[in-house]
Amino acid sequence: MSDAPTRPALLVGLRVPDAFRARLAVRHDVLGPFERRFADAVAALPTGDAARVEVVVIYGNTTISPALMARLPALRLVCCVGSGYEGVDLRAARERSITVAHSPGANASAVADFAVGLMVASVRGIADADAFVRRGEWRRGNRPAEVRGLTGRKVGIFGLGAIGAGIARRCEAFEMTVGYHGRAPHAGVAYPFHPTLTGLARWADVLMIAVRAGPENRHAVDAAVLAALGRDGHVVNVTRGSVIDEAALVRALADGTIAGAGLDVVEHEPVVPDALRSMRNVVLAPHVGGNTAEAQAAMLAATLANLEAFVARGAVVTPVPVPVRPAEVAR
Repeated sequence: MSDAPTRPALLVGLRVPDAFRARLAVRHDVLGPFERRFADAVAALPTGDAARVEVVVIYGNTTISPALMARLPALRLVCCVGSGYEGVDLRAARERSITVAHSPGANASAVADFAVGLMVASVRGIADADAFVRRGEWRRGNRPAEVRGLTGRKVGIFGLGAIGAGIARRCEAFEMTVGYHGRAPHAGVAYPFHPTLTGLARWADVLMIAVRAGPENRHAVDAAVLAALGRDGHVVNVTRGSVIDEAALVRALADGTIAGAGLDVVEHEPVVPDALRSMRNVVLAPHVGGNTAEAQAAMLAATLANLEAFVARGAVVTPVPVPVRPAEVAR
């Protein structure tokens, strides 16, 4: 029997390509992914394996709780694939000296593309037009109802990070006027800053949600914000469903408070409320904004860079910011 020390383990909580898994296996024993929920899989790990796990690779909305961290006593690094990290208890990680990394900007272009696609689909009624043709209405000589175009309209972006800035640039190409809201104005940005989210919605024709998810932004887009957006307004969400009060959104779409919505995310995905699925003024997608070959490759490359930097020098390339007390969204 060999006396060689057992290699540290790396726990994967998402399906990954074989080539990526092989890169992970250069320095670690790779465990997972598992068919069961990640927390249940961790709880079911043999004690010996749980004691060897030094790295976890997950999507940022996977729950990494203090109890899960306690189950992995050797855990040193949580690598989030993508820009999000809202599932990780950052304060508990800091108390345990666990580094948390993510890959901000890796999928920003792809998500910005998709956001603009949802905007066009919602405002111009593309899904309805598709159904119109398939029903044979065009062949019968009918025409869809006239709608307003995009040129000259105002788009309000909630969150001017990498994704939001990409959306802004694309909307400028549509000859739209751009404004934004966030925690504070961005230096060197020419777009007008709106100090409250309600004020941004009142100004805008389209409200784009590109803000990072977190407790401070939960249900930030509520009934009052939707009412401010108004009966000709459209809302597009490509980040996390928790940012919108979903019940308020359903009511606003049903009673004509707003005109339409384009949603790549929902609050309790993959469960989509029947009311949303039945509405003609909603365009739905299954959280695929970043699902391009280029974006996926960039996210995995950033994850590898973080892992390799951590192994080499104990510091990652793109750490998640140290948590501070959440600030309230300015309503």
